[in-house]
Amino acid sequence: MRLIAFQDENGAARLGARVNDHTLLDLTAAGLPDSLDELLRQGEAGFRAARAAIERGQHARPLAGLTYLPPVLEPAKAFAIGLNYVDHATESHFEKPKHPVIFHRYPSSWVAHGQPLVRPHVSAQFDYEAELVAVIGKGDRYIRQEDALDHVAGYTLFNDGSLRDHQFRSNQWMMGKNFDRSGGFGPEFVSADELPPGAHGLRLQCRLNGQVVQDANTRDMIFDVRTLVAACSEAMALVPGDLIITGTPAGVGLARKPPLWMKPGDVCEVEVEGVGVLRNPIVDER
Repeated sequence: MRLIAFQDENGAARLGARVNDHTLLDLTAAGLPDSLDELLRQGEAGFRAARAAIERGQHARPLAGLTYLPPVLEPAKAFAIGLNYVDHATESHFEKPKHPVIFHRYPSSWVAHGQPLVRPHVSAQFDYEAELVAVIGKGDRYIRQEDALDHVAGYTLFNDGSLRDHQFRSNQWMMGKNFDRSGGFGPEFVSADELPPGAHGLRLQCRLNGQVVQDANTRDMIFDVRTLVAACSEAMALVPGDLIITGTPAGVGLARKPPLWMKPGDVCEVEVEGVGVLRNPIVDER
């Protein structure tokens, strides 16, 4: 399944299923919840109902002109993983980590597909980071690595927009990673059965104004999805809708000579093979 959270003409949140490049089925109109959040909480029963509604094929609407919402509207937790590709750790002048480097992003720090990323007036060092996101479907604590993928409902995309000068003011990266509307999230949720186990072996790219600036493969992660799910669950119980933003490869603007920063008028795209393309324009804060 490829599910999209969107806003209808009255501003209400709805959940749809993309069936081809032109058509969306309105699952909310078919009696399903108005968010992926609630569908995930319903567990396998919710997914069975969604698949049945897709098979019926009712309540079709054009995909063109859709106003996207973030795939998960109100995640309880969003774990972001730093330095999870060896080449990115090297370009950032860090040693290869022995354990996952985990920090947090807040929902106020991201926007949906098609919405502008906002460069704040207090910094011009606005960087891009293309990342795959694992979405938790079944919660628990102390999840074993061998069971971890059973807890992943599916995947989506993230642009971990970073204000580098604020990020490195201290050893904690939280401020530089959480400016309002600085990251992109979406466009759609792809159920795990549509992809290889753990979304392993998928090409990942970032393009800035059409130029490829990051080009890697998810097989190059230091800590794979299994490991990240298990590690995050050691500290706290995971719940349906939690996000694990799995890290970015080399090619970030900070490491380039001269540095390459996102600026107003730019368009940044994140693409992962089989998952889709997340596209956001860049604007200045008003």
